[in-house]
Amino acid sequence: MAFTLTDYRRRQTNLKRRLATQDLDYAVTTDAAHLRYLVGYTGSNGLLLLGNGTPEFYTDGRYREQARRQVRGARVNVVRGGDLLVELSRYRGFSGGRPKIGYEPHLLNERSAQRMRESAKKALFVPMDNILEPLMQVKDAAEIACIKEAAAIADTAFEHALTVIRPGVRERDVAAELEYRMMRSGSERVAFETIVASGPRSALPHGLASDRKITSGDFVTLDFGATVDGYVSDITRTVVVGRATPRQKRVHALVRRAHQRAITRARAGIRCSALDRAARNLIARAGFGNRFDHGLGHGIGLIIHEGPGINPRSEAVLKTGMVVTIEPGVYFPGWGGVRIEDDVLIRPRGCTVITQSPRELIEL
Repeated sequence: MAFTLTDYRRRQTNLKRRLATQDLDYAVTTDAAHLRYLVGYTGSNGLLLLGNGTPEFYTDGRYREQARRQVRGARVNVVRGGDLLVELSRYRGFSGGRPKIGYEPHLLNERSAQRMRESAKKALFVPMDNILEPLMQVKDAAEIACIKEAAAIADTAFEHALTVIRPGVRERDVAAELEYRMMRSGSERVAFETIVASGPRSALPHGLASDRKITSGDFVTLDFGATVDGYVSDITRTVVVGRATPRQKRVHALVRRAHQRAITRARAGIRCSALDRAARNLIARAGFGNRFDHGLGHGIGLIIHEGPGINPRSEAVLKTGMVVTIEPGVYFPGWGGVRIEDDVLIRPRGCTVITQSPRELIEL
């Protein structure tokens, strides 16, 4: 799914409107996700100055051809050296008055911010918090298509993984098979480091694949995702090797009910804390509230953990066009755990589940 010049110009225009609401003349960013979102650049060194006039993009000679091929809707400036912040001093648009330039302090350390101030002494640099993220959280049709394709790739990889998981196979081997299948199916990279956690290790929500060999009777939790044009998917399934015990069936069924309850309540206008509570209360009533110790989900897009966060403290409200995860889990240290995660597209009166892998307990 190729994004067009119109897509990038629309995003830039939306950001300029937000700048105006905060009385800012420009925004400056070096963040990789922001650069890809606003101008399509995927290199590791770039700076974008956006505001009055034509957006200005800066990079160094290593990325000369890449920038000229990728950057859309901005003038490309290739400079010597790697410190792009000093290039702000050469921008002629600052010649009149004292422009107000917004920057995001959580993405630029204080040392870099100081170099930026020193490079353009005629400008006033103003910290701005999350001015672009709200725009990125609501996806357009092209972005949604990328996420759907990434989800379909992950679904295919999960189907393949079911043929690989068996006693004696290492967690790392399963992870490698998942990642290889995603790359062969069109993923440009893995969305994040693949989680494969078996047996007692399935009680680790972020149990990265290890050398542990899977044994009969294990829970095996797989958490992984693909990437298409920068946009990611994020899916988790928990299976059993062999026949499930009554306890394993009860725990999996509980998590699945909590997952389904959240799915049925997810819609535009619901507060994230209320959605989290819908799943968490069901688990708590079963006596396992203290075993669900992470948020219900998060947004995804160009960033794997994007806003909004869906957790007990979140005051954010879901909006039409957001793509978020729903991932309740229950974990028992020393025994194991279960998590079920899907990506869902928020709509005015509900949601559409994007990931399609089976959610019932699979016995291998």
